[in-house]
Amino acid sequence: MPYLQLAALLAALATVGPFSIDTYLPAFHAIGAELHATPVEVQQTLTAYMLPMAAMVLWHGALSDAYGRKRVIIASMLMFFVASLVCVFAGSIHMLLVGRALQGISAGAGMVIGRAVVRDLLEGPRAQRLMSHVSMAFALGPAIAPILGGWIFSLFGWRAIFVFLAGLGLVLALLTALKLPETHPPHARQPLHPGPLARRYRDVFTHPAFLLLTFATGLNFNAFFIYVLSAPVFLMTHLGLTEREFGWFFIPGVIGMMSGSALSARLAGRLTQARTAGVGFGVMILASLGNLAVSALLPPGLPQSVLPIMIYNFGMAVAMPSLTLLALEHFPTHRGLASSCQSFLQMLVSSVTAGLIAPALWGSVLGLASGMAGFVGLGLACSGLWWLRYHRALPAQPPA
Repeated sequence: MPYLQLAALLAALATVGPFSIDTYLPAFHAIGAELHATPVEVQQTLTAYMLPMAAMVLWHGALSDAYGRKRVIIASMLMFFVASLVCVFAGSIHMLLVGRALQGISAGAGMVIGRAVVRDLLEGPRAQRLMSHVSMAFALGPAIAPILGGWIFSLFGWRAIFVFLAGLGLVLALLTALKLPETHPPHARQPLHPGPLARRYRDVFTHPAFLLLTFATGLNFNAFFIYVLSAPVFLMTHLGLTEREFGWFFIPGVIGMMSGSALSARLAGRLTQARTAGVGFGVMILASLGNLAVSALLPPGLPQSVLPIMIYNFGMAVAMPSLTLLALEHFPTHRGLASSCQSFLQMLVSSVTAGLIAPALWGSVLGLASGMAGFVGLGLACSGLWWLRYHRALPAQPPA
């Protein structure tokens, strides 16, 4: 499969998760009104999606280690198609919660298994470069999704958003079946015997270096994710925008992510992955401090409330591919399972953010800026501890 097609397909599979979150954000008020649900109940459809997703991503990688990458992706995308149809025909908030939970069970497969596919095919700087290019395309999702969702909602109503998601799942299942090569051959597969499987999970979840890098990546992402979760309040209440103007937030954020991913690809083979992550952290720290200053000293508005987030995303995208690959380096024989554990831990953090932290902070722009600074500070602490204690234990990277 040509390189660009592979990168595009892996990115599209990874965007199923963000599209499932971002596309229906502009329709929150309409969903609540039609289903007679409170804003808090509608907000919990995010949690209903993310908790099952966090639980199931533990298994996507292990299943792909046992049965092959391609087969698990196809089955998951077909299930996502059915789950989206449940949301289309939901007659109550409770049925919508069921549909969202089913979406969560299936949506994470492309993201989890895609990481394992990258490491199946490539290593070192070449793997970093492909991961960065996937991230560049993946970054378009959060920009396109809410804008597209806003237009679909305004033209056809909120149920049409889930019709679109159903179509996305079906198309990706077909493309995977027709185009994606199987990168995990039968002789390399790990059977799902309970004893060995439990030992592999134990090895991953008790590996300090892996945990530090995984939490660093997840905490960095959640510094931006609190703004995604709070987008209806942040944009419509604090900044005075409409549901068709979400692009004023998401497009700059995506420009930052794509630019940072491009720089990460350029740095592959020139700087080590650890030093590339350090560059990203420097940008994130400056951006979060600038965001605090803007939120405390200036009134909410454009562009001052959005530019620091764009710069933060630039730094996050520089660091994320390197942090992700460094964590997977610790488990070369079962990367699928390790990638599952990565996603599980990161989704667990995101679920707490969605259910507790974002609602507690979105009352003011300063609260959200404080949340960003707190998350990146914790991410820096995890990464710094890994650097001090564990980075010398990794093997030398192959040349570019």
